[in-house]
Amino acid sequence: MNSAIAAAIEMPTHPVALIWSDEAPPGAIRFMPGRWGCVVNVFAAVATQARTGAFDRETFGCWGGGVGLGFGCQYENFPGGVEGFCRFLSNGNEHSEEGRSVAESLVSSSDRRITDDFVSGERYLKDPECTRRFLEILPICDIPARFVVIKPLEQADPEHDDIKSVTLFVDADRLSALVSLANYAYPRADSVFIPWGAGCQQMGIYSYRELEREHPRGVVGLTDLSARKNVRASLGKHVLSFTAPWPLFEEMERNVAGSFLKRPTWRALRS
Repeated sequence: MNSAIAAAIEMPTHPVALIWSDEAPPGAIRFMPGRWGCVVNVFAAVATQARTGAFDRETFGCWGGGVGLGFGCQYENFPGGVEGFCRFLSNGNEHSEEGRSVAESLVSSSDRRITDDFVSGERYLKDPECTRRFLEILPICDIPARFVVIKPLEQADPEHDDIKSVTLFVDADRLSALVSLANYAYPRADSVFIPWGAGCQQMGIYSYRELEREHPRGVVGLTDLSARKNVRASLGKHVLSFTAPWPLFEEMERNVAGSFLKRPTWRALRS
């Protein structure tokens, strides 16, 4: 499917379609089972290289990625369980006897990637109680499909693919245009929102929840500092994500013709 939006805002990368599927496309980028990887890196590869990616309940890269893609509460499998994660995201496990014990096992294992953050904490939330409250409102779900597939939108077929959303990686001008276009037919002033969470969660489960609304909202993302660090080399330092649930994206596509995207103000910004 070719996108009128991508053409109108002169997208330098491919819009990324997220699809629920019971099959993985041949040649798709896949993580090895049990091996760490960043889901947002795969989104970036699809956007910049026109690759295809696929994830399932064994190959989601990290616990947050499993949650973000809709494969249940993978934080239960985090070192130290949910409580270990609550300390990891906040002020660390060094003050917990159980946490220190888990940290010792991490140091002695072959995977030391998360040891420092596990011990000292990522400090994205103030304390474990804040993390618990965050998990209570995070729209964790277990999707009724084996795979989450992401591919360039032009390679997707809305007649056959179960497209749930489309993500575009954009600069400030293009993001402004997408926010305006999302409000074009439903001027409620809140047709777009920025939830706090992991980058993959902003592109995944937050947009899934919007599908339950009569008028799904767009989700601005890539405000996750860790994800931004991971994709800086591929996407650059000035990029955010805009994820449109499929019904909203279709509406926005229909509204390109005759909109501000054909007027001098937009042309002046692009020049």
